[in-house]
Amino acid sequence: MTAAPVRADLPAATLTGHTTGQLRRLAALAGLSEADTATYADVLTEALGPVGARSLDLPPPDRTFLSDDHTPVEFSLSLQPGTAPSLRVLLEPGCGADGLDRNGRIGLAAIRAMARRWNFSTGPLDAVRDLFLPPSPQGPLALWCALELRPGGVPRVKVYLNPAALRVKRSFWTVREAMERLGHGRAFASLARADGYPFVALDLGDWEEPRLKVYARHDDLTAGRAGRLSRMDPGPDTAAVEDFFLTAAGGGREVTRLSRRPGLTCHAFTETGAARPSGFTLHIPVRDYARHDGEVLERAGRVLARYGMDTAVLPRALSAVTGRRPEDGVGLIAYLALAHQHGRAPRVTAYLSSEAYAVRPPALARPRHVNAVR
Repeated sequence: MTAAPVRADLPAATLTGHTTGQLRRLAALAGLSEADTATYADVLTEALGPVGARSLDLPPPDRTFLSDDHTPVEFSLSLQPGTAPSLRVLLEPGCGADGLDRNGRIGLAAIRAMARRWNFSTGPLDAVRDLFLPPSPQGPLALWCALELRPGGVPRVKVYLNPAALRVKRSFWTVREAMERLGHGRAFASLARADGYPFVALDLGDWEEPRLKVYARHDDLTAGRAGRLSRMDPGPDTAAVEDFFLTAAGGGREVTRLSRRPGLTCHAFTETGAARPSGFTLHIPVRDYARHDGEVLERAGRVLARYGMDTAVLPRALSAVTGRRPEDGVGLIAYLALAHQHGRAPRVTAYLSSEAYAVRPPALARPRHVNAVR
């Protein structure tokens, strides 16, 4: 990765100035009003706190795990047929803190401030706080916060927590205990076999069906295995999941093995006491399986067309985030995800890197990740 700034033609900017500018341009693409956009820019500014005032000429405030260049902000666009894209922003409120313990305390304080501002309960988070925010946490993160930016100036809020906080070897136990406490213990046995559990996420606030989401890591994932990982009943068509995998990862007739960055799945649980999840998402880390973002953009366009979605949205979104050409780097689109939820049409989500500090250079050759394995 090169340390060159994303837009060397511009004068030195701050982290807040860079990310709120991106938010404003993406919000226009998502159809948000100027008033709502201004509100959300202020929310992002407040959540970043003092680190937001740092010049981008300085190194990142923290080696945050949230993005490859350590920007503590990531955007995503969730798309469905016939509707405007839904804009989300993921951020680390405690970025730059001295240690994970303080990072988590700052993050928790930020969530509580949001709860007071928008009048929602932190009950689910409070019920599992000791599991994920212990006095001496371990792992790569403490607390991240995602905001779904809706018309009206009141976002939906989600927190991401670290199952390895008590120790990596206890992650499996931590996931099971969290599911028990939140009323989803019966569904624990339905989880697919995994190589790790990087995140647990909780919906807080005004959600129609608040979810507990368990993210699983799958090393050396193949299309065939990916198609069998859903535990929904009824679930998505196996062939459709495999097709998404192959298209997003750039595979052909062979079964693609993700031998670099692993694939992720997410199982969503809504109805307490149910034996199975109500949602399933497959996340492909496309930045490790393409030469440059132009390739990723072309693959994303094929996925969107297949599901009847607007293929012009993502090129416009990339222009809203950066002035560079897609061919001049790789990682601007970090993940492509296909989500299924009972009672809803499939969603495609593109995760967009802010690239405040660095652009990952394009690969010189096609990444070697395709193996003929059945």
